[in-house]
Amino acid sequence: MSDKPRTVLGFDYGEKRIGVAVGQSVTGSARALVTLNSKTGQPDWQAIASLIQEWQPAALVVGLPMHMDGQHHEITEAAQRFGNRLRGRYNLPVVMVDERLTSHEAEQQFREEHGRRPRPEEIDSLAAQIIVQDWLSQNE
Repeated sequence: MSDKPRTVLGFDYGEKRIGVAVGQSVTGSARALVTLNSKTGQPDWQAIASLIQEWQPAALVVGLPMHMDGQHHEITEAAQRFGNRLRGRYNLPVVMVDERLTSHEAEQQFREEHGRRPRPEEIDSLAAQIIVQDWLSQNE
């Protein structure tokens, strides 16, 4: 990664919900922002555009769901299409990253912090944070 400070937005894509997080190259850290609902399988493009306008990211990081054996997950192609649509709509670099176990890790982290089992919508943005954090740590 260059010496210039960079902000990235990360996405944990799902057909019902999309978790969003922001990361910063200077600090090498990420934080969960929001979970967006999808309507009939369509992302909330207006909300995504607002986040991109607000954060002015240099790149977008999208989690790529894979099975533990490296095979594509049922939703892998949909996540790839989502990444391609982000690239086309916002003319920003999109990086697809392996997201194996991020939802599990997010659930464990939530339980430790809150002492209870999370609702599904509570782990999506946290999973996006983990995706961005992993990407930042590999690209410092």
